[in-house]
Amino acid sequence: MRKGFTRRPQPDAPTTPVKNYITPSGLERLKDEHRFLLTRERPAVTEVVAWAASNGDRSENADYQYGKRRLRQIDGRIRFLTKRIEAAEVVDPEARRSGQAATRAFFGATVRYANAAGVSRVVSIVGTDEIDLNRNHISWVSPLGRALMKSAAGDSVVLQLPGGTESLTVLEVCYERISVEPFREPPGSEASAKTPSPTLNAFHK
Repeated sequence: MRKGFTRRPQPDAPTTPVKNYITPSGLERLKDEHRFLLTRERPAVTEVVAWAASNGDRSENADYQYGKRRLRQIDGRIRFLTKRIEAAEVVDPEARRSGQAATRAFFGATVRYANAAGVSRVVSIVGTDEIDLNRNHISWVSPLGRALMKSAAGDSVVLQLPGGTESLTVLEVCYERISVEPFREPPGSEASAKTPSPTLNAFHK
C-alpha cells in the first residue's frame, strides 16, 4: 500500500495548488465566462449604474446601490477567472499515452471502482473548476481523487473520510473524452435582459 493513498494534507497546506490542472473543455468554459463578464455583463451593468446616478440622490437610489455592488462582484469574479486562466495547465484526457501513464489513474482518468460491499461507481478526475457531481466529475485534490491517483486496475486503495476509512478496489482505468458542462449566460443577467428575443426581432421585421 503506497503511503500516498493514506497521507492526510498538512494543516498549513495551500487550499489551491499553484498550477490549475484543467481539461481543454474546462478551460474553454472559464474563458467563455470571462469573456461574457468583461465584454457584455460589465458594460451592461455600468450603463445601468450611469443611468441610476443621473436620477438624483445616490445614497437613497436602490438601482445605483445595487449596480455598484453588482460591479464589485463582477470585478472580483473577473480577477478570479483571470488568475485561474493564467495558471491553467491543460491536460487532454484523449491525448496519446504510453506505459504507466496509460494504465494508471492520473489527472483526466476515468476510473471504475468498487467499495467493500461490491457496489461499483465510475468517476472522472478533473480540475477544481470542473467539479460536477451530477456527471461524476471529482477534483484531483479531493479525498477520493487523491486516493485513486496513481492506482491501476486490481489495486486496493484507502479512502480517508471524516468518519474513518473505506477500502476501495480499482476495477478499470481508462482515458476518454470528459464532457464538461459549457458556460451559459445566466438568465437573470443584465446583458441577457438587453438582448432582444428572436420573437421580438421577428415582430419588428
